[in-house]
Amino acid sequence: MDQNEKNKYKILTIAIFTAFQTPFMISSINIALPSIGTEFSAGTVTLSWVGAIFLLLSSILMVPFGKLADIYGRKKFFVSGMVLFTVSSLMAVASPSVGILIALRALQGVASSMILVTSVAILTTAFPPNERGFALGTAVASTYVGLSLGPFLGGYMTGHLGWRSIFFVNVPLSLIVIVMASIYMSPMRHGPRIPFDVFGSVTYSISLCVLMYGLSTLPSTISAYMAAAGALGLAAFLLRQARIANPVFDVTVFVKNRVFLFSSLACLIHYSATYSITFLLSLYLQYVKGKSPQEAGLILIAQPVMMAIFSPLAGRLSDRFEPRVLASVGMAVTAAGIFQLSTLDAGSGITRIVWYLIFIGFGYALFSSPNTNAAMGAVDRSHYGVASAAIGTMRSSGQMLSMGLTAMALSIYTGGVRMTPSAVPGFLASMSAVFVASFFLCFAAIFMSLARGRVRAPGHQ
Repeated sequence: MDQNEKNKYKILTIAIFTAFQTPFMISSINIALPSIGTEFSAGTVTLSWVGAIFLLLSSILMVPFGKLADIYGRKKFFVSGMVLFTVSSLMAVASPSVGILIALRALQGVASSMILVTSVAILTTAFPPNERGFALGTAVASTYVGLSLGPFLGGYMTGHLGWRSIFFVNVPLSLIVIVMASIYMSPMRHGPRIPFDVFGSVTYSISLCVLMYGLSTLPSTISAYMAAAGALGLAAFLLRQARIANPVFDVTVFVKNRVFLFSSLACLIHYSATYSITFLLSLYLQYVKGKSPQEAGLILIAQPVMMAIFSPLAGRLSDRFEPRVLASVGMAVTAAGIFQLSTLDAGSGITRIVWYLIFIGFGYALFSSPNTNAAMGAVDRSHYGVASAAIGTMRSSGQMLSMGLTAMALSIYTGGVRMTPSAVPGFLASMSAVFVASFFLCFAAIFMSLARGRVRAPGHQ
């Protein structure tokens, strides 16, 4: 038994803290965006990049960082990521412009990729297969606690202390995690010291960056060319990875693994469909319904509270029953809730919105833990780092695609201008268009989840 297995509950505590931190920051910032826009005179499309740049950097670095962590040590990458996250949070407190803030959010994205590619792998290593669903479900629940408290506390802090306090409050928690990780984590280098494919990593990162930026700035002609160029670059990357001796992403291991492949694709589509909900509803509640940041936060808390309550249960159920069934049912519930959101207008009641969010939160919980459990349980221990990176990349890429779709809709219907009463009809039209598209994405994800085939969950008798 290695050090991580001996300290598995301390490792779980670290995972709980880190799983809480990033979503808390994201959901808090979403609530604060109108205040940031007012201070810096920024339009809706510019504000979307405060969150999108974080996701973009997380996405393009997860795969190469996952490989490096497998080779040189997951603990080293985890602690380094936490240090960078802490420093960039402190610097963001003093941001003099929206451009500097976006740049610092990019640094946080780099740090997040280092943390996320290692935290799931470390947690999976620390717990035996028959307890893995419980551990992952608990970490996922912490994610949703962060999403739950983010709108409420973020709204309160924005209203009483200013939006900069959101960055400062993360520092003490980061320092606690750094100390605990330094004491209780083992180095965990499971891969041999093989050559690292620098060219492939650069190709992957640039291609994904170009693809994401192109998608987020559609429908202009140059954006379409950028998206196509990025897609071709990724295709060339995958073809090269399948032929070289020491790939940064072992295509053959994962593409031939049906369970992992379709679990990853379901994750991508799921986050593409759901991530922008909080962003859009935050703007809707404050600009259209006239709510304060704190009031908007209290309303938006409904969805992540349901996630936090039911994720541990869904994780435990996935240790005993078919994860694909649980995940597929969850995706169907989410699809139904998002379709209802597409019907909102300026006169919609708050109670109606809360019920839709509760419905979506329950479906989200049923999907997330079982899907991650199925994916990580389908790969060998020596590939946990890259597998975790692949799942993380699917999640971040989906989130980025969701924000790209949202930015495109806002650009088409509102021109990306600052929100004024005259811009409200265009905003409502863009919000409805995004939710309709998200419904069809969720519908596709149901079939992707079922297509993985029968999964014998760890611990299933």
